[in-house]
Amino acid sequence: MSEALGAEVVTGAPVSGGDVAESFRMGLADGRTVFAKTHRRPPPGFFVTEATGLTWLRDAGTVAVPEVLALLDEPPALVLEWVDEGAPSATTEEDLGRALAGLHRAGAPSFGREDRRSTGSRGLPNEPHATWAEAYADNRLRPIAHLARDAGALPEPACRDLELVADRLVELGGPPEPPARLHGDLWAGNRLVDAGGENWLIDPAAHGGHREFDLAMMRLFGGFGGDCFAAYDEVYPLADGWEARVPLHQLAPLAIHAIKFGGGYVGATERALAAVRSS
Repeated sequence: MSEALGAEVVTGAPVSGGDVAESFRMGLADGRTVFAKTHRRPPPGFFVTEATGLTWLRDAGTVAVPEVLALLDEPPALVLEWVDEGAPSATTEEDLGRALAGLHRAGAPSFGREDRRSTGSRGLPNEPHATWAEAYADNRLRPIAHLARDAGALPEPACRDLELVADRLVELGGPPEPPARLHGDLWAGNRLVDAGGENWLIDPAAHGGHREFDLAMMRLFGGFGGDCFAAYDEVYPLADGWEARVPLHQLAPLAIHAIKFGGGYVGATERALAAVRSS
């Protein structure tokens, strides 16, 4: 690792967070502090998807994203620049809304990923598609219904409803839009605020998708202020009815959480399906 970073690692301490990799804060001999992730038994190319996603988001130049400093196969590791966390300023939420609008507007070559690399702990596909309806159906809802059925994580009627929704996406999805450059897992834990009040995005499941997906994910667990959404809509106005489509976009993350954790996520998935059915 020292060779890849161009400086010897002189200090290291574990950092909490994450449910798959182990994370560390490391000090280098040249004075830099870096963030490193490792994995005891990773599948091949485990960190490549995250590294390419971070770089893709960073290349848009609209929101701060940690720079990838090293990507190693042996030992498996991903090393990023360190972000000193701090308190938000009066404009942090508004700034995020504007930056996110710019990120989405930067676009993507297709819905999905050109490299076809899967994302998330359940390895969901990211095959490129020409339309959002095809991508959300084939890369998310149908595979998730299959996973949920195999795991017994959702009642059979809910699994069938996921597949029925997949068949109706052209009707349910609102006006067609070009593929947006998505973070793909934008809950509050994947947004850092640094010591100067600037927003940073981490841990993406980056892909080309519908921009309403990121916004729906932001509303799923809270942690983002109203100024953020208002600033986004000012810069990149959302299509009429977008708030009514929030349950549609939340179906994928809710069902995945039901598969992983069970509990209240099963009922939450069923309520989202009911909202979509009634729309």
